[in-house]
Amino acid sequence: MKILFTGGGSGGHFYPIIAVAEKLNTMLEAEKIANVDFYYMSTEPYNERLLYDNKIKFKQVTAGKMRAYASIQNFFDFFKTGWGVVKAIFQLFALYPDVVFGKGGYPSFPVLVAARLFRIPVILHESDSVPGRVNAWAGQFAQKVAISYAEAAQFFPAGRTALTGNPIREEIIRPTGKDAFKELGLDPNIPVLLVLGGSQGARNINSQLETLATRLVGEYQVIHQTGEANVEEVRTTVSGLLAGHPNASRYHIYGYMDSETMKLCAEAATVVVSRAGSAIFEIAAWGIPAILIPIANHVGDHQRKNAFAYARAGGAVVIEEANLAPNLLFSEVDNLMKDSEKRARMKEAAKVFSRTDAAERIAEQIVAVLLRHQGVK
Repeated sequence: MKILFTGGGSGGHFYPIIAVAEKLNTMLEAEKIANVDFYYMSTEPYNERLLYDNKIKFKQVTAGKMRAYASIQNFFDFFKTGWGVVKAIFQLFALYPDVVFGKGGYPSFPVLVAARLFRIPVILHESDSVPGRVNAWAGQFAQKVAISYAEAAQFFPAGRTALTGNPIREEIIRPTGKDAFKELGLDPNIPVLLVLGGSQGARNINSQLETLATRLVGEYQVIHQTGEANVEEVRTTVSGLLAGHPNASRYHIYGYMDSETMKLCAEAATVVVSRAGSAIFEIAAWGIPAILIPIANHVGDHQRKNAFAYARAGGAVVIEEANLAPNLLFSEVDNLMKDSEKRARMKEAAKVFSRTDAAERIAEQIVAVLLRHQGVK
């Protein structure tokens, strides 16, 4: 038996696939279902170690980007995608998986076209409140569509969606069992602001934090994840601004955080500032009151819609990037830090929203389709 995963080349697509694969490995072992092979088909492996650790074999597919704006590259990528579809048809004919799990993104399009052609059962997962173009199309023939936001159901055929939340890897949500304050060199008596810019960082957020550095350390401890490309620039600027400040040691800068460090920071954090991509679901699982700053003009306006959907659920407040200014950001941070009752309500809302069993529920659906398809063969 074979399970094929496919998705775009970003962490927002890749890591939920790994979370589902982890649960599938556990589930198949518990049910004593042997000889099931996993494959991942995309334009790049993204993280070869995690693929290897989860017994997933990588198969490369060719795909052109589906840009929503005018570009000469769209002309060339049209033919690239066409060639990718032809190649995927031959690849799936040779592989012939029992079920395909798609996470969306342009690299999954050729695979899903081939799966439809061969009538291979498809299960999708949509991370955003408004689906991307590939999932919106594939959702019309998929057997099941798992969604992270209730708002996404309206875009798919009635009766085929399941509100699961977003799959999160076990290592991200499992408690460390350590004293986070001691491990990170923090004072447990001073509130902690955690700022997440993602692996690439967020230059606008970094700039706001630089401006606010002296005000923030006057009252709080700051853990600032800048993105590796920005870490030296931010460190130099903040060090200059805080030179001679009695609380300079309260500002902690990281370019990148591994899973262990990230969890420790989450366990210590009082409030988090973040973009509004897939990190929303990790923040919700950690139960941290959040201030979300969605990327302006993001593809399909997904980040903005995701941020406001989470805010309506009660787990966050939103600052739109067009309105972002140091005084407003500090005011929102300060208000949350000093309102313990509001933070408690937001924590409870986050726990309801997080649905930490998403990977398990999706894995169950995949196994069910796998066994049904196997019975038909």
